[in-house]
This record gives sequence, structure tokens and C-alpha cells, in this order.
Amino acid sequence: MNLEEIMQTLEELGSEQTKKTFINHGARGLLFGVKVGDLKKLVKHVKKDQELALALYETGNSDAMYLAGLSVKPKLMSKETLQLWVQKADWYMLAEYTVAGVAAESPFPLELAREWMKSDEEMIAVAGWSTYSNYLSITPDELLDLGEIRSLLHQVESTVHQEKNRVRYVMNGFVISVGAYVTELNEEAKSVAEKIGKVHVDVGRTACKVPLATDYIKKIENLNRIGVKRKTCIC
Repeated sequence: MNLEEIMQTLEELGSEQTKKTFINHGARGLLFGVKVGDLKKLVKHVKKDQELALALYETGNSDAMYLAGLSVKPKLMSKETLQLWVQKADWYMLAEYTVAGVAAESPFPLELAREWMKSDEEMIAVAGWSTYSNYLSITPDELLDLGEIRSLLHQVESTVHQEKNRVRYVMNGFVISVGAYVTELNEEAKSVAEKIGKVHVDVGRTACKVPLATDYIKKIENLNRIGVKRKTCIC
């Protein structure tokens, strides 16, 4: 399938109800309202064509951009392209999932995460924290900078409740990721989770809830999955 055919298919798969749901979650601009499950069915038509995947993101259509993130080959992504992607990620699904997932599996995960986390622009900072969290989930502990991660935990502890809305959400998620995926820092993550307590995030006109980090980490412990890495963080 070429770009025009993919876009036509996306339009056919879209629904007003799903579009309304996405808008309630913060989506803006162009979108048809295609369920993620339906997007995943289209990956086979895009995955072997990196240029097609990149072209989908360039359309500015949220459904096409999310499909691009599911379909690109992260190892072939340039730093310049990822910088363009993060600038165009105008709501959290694109920033937290599409851009962050691809960046985490690219050749530049830490470089980009460190830069983006410092941004004053909410969605760029969101992408940065989420990129680092995703990186933790797929990277062996012996390759991680535990000192840096420990420092970031303390940053969350000190600043999370004063951060921008969606940044609070991904900072809370970072604590969960450290507690779940970094065995040596599990206890420190649990301590930070206890100290920050409930993190309040405006999730718009949705029923979504911010996970309580203490409970989430405990649940993973009960499953005996602390330190179990994922094969991919793109979803």
C-alpha cells in the first residue's frame, strides 16, 4: 500500500466516537479516530517501507503519526528526524508513546531523553521522561547509569508536584519504571514512591486515573517480575 491508500484506509477505519474519545484525551488537529488495535493491523503494510512510515508522520494526522511510530525501524532513525518528530507531537499519546518508544530504541535514547527532559515545552519534557522510562524497560541493568537514575529519582521526589500537568504523570511513571525494571534501585524507587504519594493530573474528560506508584510496584513484586525486561517498548 502507498501513502494515499494508507490514508484512505485510515479514514475508512475512523469513527466519530473514537475521534471524540481521543479529543477528550487531548488530541488536536487532524485525526480520523482510528482505534490502536486497528492501527496495529496496518503495520504489516508499512513496516518494510521506512520512507512510507516517515511520510505517514509527516502528514500531521494523529492516526497516521501513531501508525508511523508502530512501523518505523528505530535503529534507522536519525537524531534530526527524532527532533522533528518531538516538535510535532502535540498531545500525550504521540509524545509518551510514539516518539518516546521510537527514541528509546533508536541509537540516541539517553542523549535525547536528557535534552528533552529539560525542556520548558510540556510535550517535549513528557517525551523525554517517557523515553528514559522506556529505555530502562529494555536495557540490561549493567548498561545503566545508576547514579544518574538515582539523581533523577531525587529530582522527581523534590519537584513532581510543581511540574506541568502531563510531566507529573510521566515523572510518576519514571518512578514506577525504576522500581519495576532496575533491580538495584527497587528499594530507592519504593521510598520515593512513598514520599511523593498520590500525583494529581488533570486527565480531561476521561475516566483515566494516575497509578499510585507504591501500589503499582508492589503489584509487580507480587508477580515476581522485578527486573524482567521487555523485548520492545513500542506499542
